[in-house]
Amino acid sequence: MKQKIFMYLFVFSILLVLFQYVSAKRIFEDQDLKLKNATLKVETYKDSILKLNAEISSQAHFNLEKNEDALSYFEREGYDVDNLMPYVKDEIYSTNEVKGQHPLVPYASSEGRKILINTVKLLNHKWIIADFSDGEYWGEVFVKYYVNKDRTVDFEMVESFLYPFD
Repeated sequence: MKQKIFMYLFVFSILLVLFQYVSAKRIFEDQDLKLKNATLKVETYKDSILKLNAEISSQAHFNLEKNEDALSYFEREGYDVDNLMPYVKDEIYSTNEVKGQHPLVPYASSEGRKILINTVKLLNHKWIIADFSDGEYWGEVFVKYYVNKDRTVDFEMVESFLYPFD
């Protein structure tokens, strides 16, 4: 009788070990599959990041913040570039406050609306591109700017266009 009990216990323990082995193997394979999928995703994301960084670099080519020659020009003139760029943007935005015809936009606004410059991008130490709108019509303007010795900024409109209205 004792021998049968030990035999049953032995068979039961073998079945228990076998069950744990199969279960652990299944868990291990599942974790291994998840790890491989995660590794593939990481590689895909790394490639995407590299591609986006290259695109950002190419888009930032005409950008004062990335243009070492233009930044050096301002530094040689004694300007603090970190403060100058926001100052120039604020000055061009302040032209929105002029009564009557906008000084940088050669188009009349529609139905008594006011044309406003919305977005400004400093291309280098001499040029700005900006978009404008009166809520119905919109366009872009190319502006030369000059930072004077007395720290004032003068603007000269070079070219502009108005998008066709459909």
